[in-house]
Amino acid sequence: MSEHHNHSHDHHHRKEDDHNGHHDHGNHHDHMVEDFKKRFWISILITIPILILSPMIQMLINVDWRFSFDMYILFGLSTVIFFYGGWPFITGAKDELAGKNPGMMTLIALAIVVAYVYSSFAVFGLEGNNFFWELATLIDIMLLGHWIEMRSVMGASRALEELVKLMPSEAHLIDSDGNIRDVSLEKVEHGDRVLVKPGEKVPGDGEIVEGKSAIDESMLTGESVPVDKEKGNEVIGGSINGEGSLTIKVQKTGGDTYLSQVITLVKEAQESKSKTQDLSNRAAKWLFYLALGSGVTTFIVWLALGYSLSFAMERMVTVMVISCPHALGLAAPLVIAVSTAISARKGLLIRNRTNFEGARKIDAIVFDKTGTLTEGQFGVTNVDVSEGWDEAGVLTLATSVETQSEHPIAKGIVREGEKRELSIKSIKDFESITGKGLKANIEGKEIMVVSPGYMKDEGIRYNESSFKEWSNEGKTVVFVLVHHELAGMIALADIVRETAKAAIQELKGMGIESIMLTGDNRQVANYVAERLGIDQTYAEVLPHQKSDKIIEIQQSGKKVAMTGDGVNDAPALAKADLGIAIGTGTDVAIETADVVLVKSNPQDVVNLIKLSQGTYRKMIQNLWWAAGYNIIAIPLAAGIFFNADIVLSPAVGAVLMSLSTVIVAINAKLLKID
Repeated sequence: MSEHHNHSHDHHHRKEDDHNGHHDHGNHHDHMVEDFKKRFWISILITIPILILSPMIQMLINVDWRFSFDMYILFGLSTVIFFYGGWPFITGAKDELAGKNPGMMTLIALAIVVAYVYSSFAVFGLEGNNFFWELATLIDIMLLGHWIEMRSVMGASRALEELVKLMPSEAHLIDSDGNIRDVSLEKVEHGDRVLVKPGEKVPGDGEIVEGKSAIDESMLTGESVPVDKEKGNEVIGGSINGEGSLTIKVQKTGGDTYLSQVITLVKEAQESKSKTQDLSNRAAKWLFYLALGSGVTTFIVWLALGYSLSFAMERMVTVMVISCPHALGLAAPLVIAVSTAISARKGLLIRNRTNFEGARKIDAIVFDKTGTLTEGQFGVTNVDVSEGWDEAGVLTLATSVETQSEHPIAKGIVREGEKRELSIKSIKDFESITGKGLKANIEGKEIMVVSPGYMKDEGIRYNESSFKEWSNEGKTVVFVLVHHELAGMIALADIVRETAKAAIQELKGMGIESIMLTGDNRQVANYVAERLGIDQTYAEVLPHQKSDKIIEIQQSGKKVAMTGDGVNDAPALAKADLGIAIGTGTDVAIETADVVLVKSNPQDVVNLIKLSQGTYRKMIQNLWWAAGYNIIAIPLAAGIFFNADIVLSPAVGAVLMSLSTVIVAINAKLLKID
């Protein structure tokens, strides 16, 4: 009956948990951390009198504080610590054994149960020393370890809460009459206009419609220098406004904002369990069998050699207590905690830990070109002027005309004009000639910015060798005419990212091949590939063919990572062994990737692979430190060098164990990427 009742109670709980979702999960975790912390401190307090009462400790410090019934008090205190401090491990072991999968908890439980039972018998008549002080210190160390481990996991969830706090709770809403009133953030809707005063946080993702200021986005993008923003620029919710006042038109609120998406990603990353962490559980499983096997063998061998039952028992207990290396429980979690912190600081959001840990095996990286290796926007690369003209004059006319157009080429020319701080002239009679270009009147002169097609149709002559050279590099060329005469020609191309070249060189040094995959035409692709030193280029690839190309590269026996930012990259990102999305990319790309780079910096791809290699290396080192301690300690505890008078006392065993735990913790902290 009671079993049935428990079962239904558990079922009810689970439903409630599902209903309350993440929030409940967070609280539950908080509660567990607090619980371990409380158990640890109370156990430490009880340990002090246990140490004072223990005959073995008194012997060590050469005192005699024995009195009648002192062993019963010692037994009482140890019973409290066993059931109170040891309870999480005993219940954990029960769950592991029920699942026929002994691991960390079973190993710890074995050690404390053996120590407790043996020592209790020693108090009530069995000949031999009691291990109560060993039991107490073991429980203390284990509780401490689990508390640290859970805190490191919590540290990552704390990062989430810190992210949530980045959002302000109120916004200054501007109504249709221009009046300002303060409303809570939930009331702000898409399309609303809000005022952001100097020093305040931006309440949501949006576009500046009035004002200019420098905005600190470091918490969100890792960009350390405040970014100058003005009318027409986008701002991210949660970033901090500098000196100026801004009016913002809100485009995304609530769960759609960049910040909320980051929070969701971090949450997913935490919930995807690490593969290497399972590695430490597997190690614990083997150590459990080893402890049991060695203990029993030790017992039988000493009895067979004619030693007393109590001596054989003491050796067996020492072996079983010692073979529980606490360092093992910390080996993986500490490295994961450090690696998660580094990745967040470097602007790498890990969504899928298993694939991230596999990144160390990558031997080919496929880059999408536009927006990843290049900035995804046109920039002026060359200007060629006719006699009597200079670059500034030609660009001033072109910029003045192009300010009226929304075309990417127009924007590229205007950006160049702004960069050179050219003064824009006022224009009249602006008109767009479909497929040919633009026309306007500046200071009584007819100015045109036209395409090569128009020049051909009108038979106007221009420098054909320059034109040919630029076209072969995949650049777009426009011509500036004044009263139908050529003043100059301007070449534009998608700007290559400065950081891309260094990243590709570094990948080469690591023995990783760089491949470019783009829908753009072959000339443009080859020009970019040449500038960057890319090994292999696939151009004019249609969106649905991108994932096929990934499969093709995988079939040649390579482990492939794909880096992209667009909707068309999503299937390829999902197909690759490691999908890396650029943070400025589309939501779809981000949703399908294993890792998101907050800054659109190809250098971060290198950092990512280095971090994956470093994380794995540290975990393996730590597992060796933890298990290696056992390889030495178990034979010593079993008394293999007994004849040479070398027997590992439980006290030395405990010190060794603490030492291996400290080494593992320090080793994890040393993880870094240059």
